Amino acid sequence: MKRGSASAAASLESVDAGRTLVKGPLNFATVGPLLAAGSEAIAADKAREIDLAGVPAGDSAGLALMLEWLSVARAAGRPLHFLNIPAQFLQLARLTGLEPLLTAA
Repeated sequence: MKRGSASAAASLESVDAGRTLVKGPLNFATVGPLLAAGSEAIAADKAREIDLAGVPAGDSAGLALMLEWLSVARAAGRPLHFLNIPAQFLQLARLTGLEPLLTAA
C-alpha cells in the first residue's frame, strides 16, 4: 500500500501485517492525502502500528494528523500505536499536553 502523490512528497507503505511506515515530511502541504489513506488502513485493521521512522520533519499539521488517526482508530474500536515518533512531534505534544495520547502503549 503505497499512497500519496508526487506533489505531496509523503507516502504510506505497508511494511508487514498491521505495520505501516510513513515516508516524507508531515506538514500542511503533505497531510491531506495521508489522512484518507491512513484512515482507510486503520479502519481495515491494516495499520495497528504507524512507524514514523521515515519522517524527517513536520509541523503542527503532522501532529494533528496523528491525533486524527487516533480518533479514527478509537471510533473503529481498533488499537493504534505510533513507533519512532520524531522529537519535534513529541515536543509539540508535550507543549500542548497531548504527549500521553501519542505515547500510550
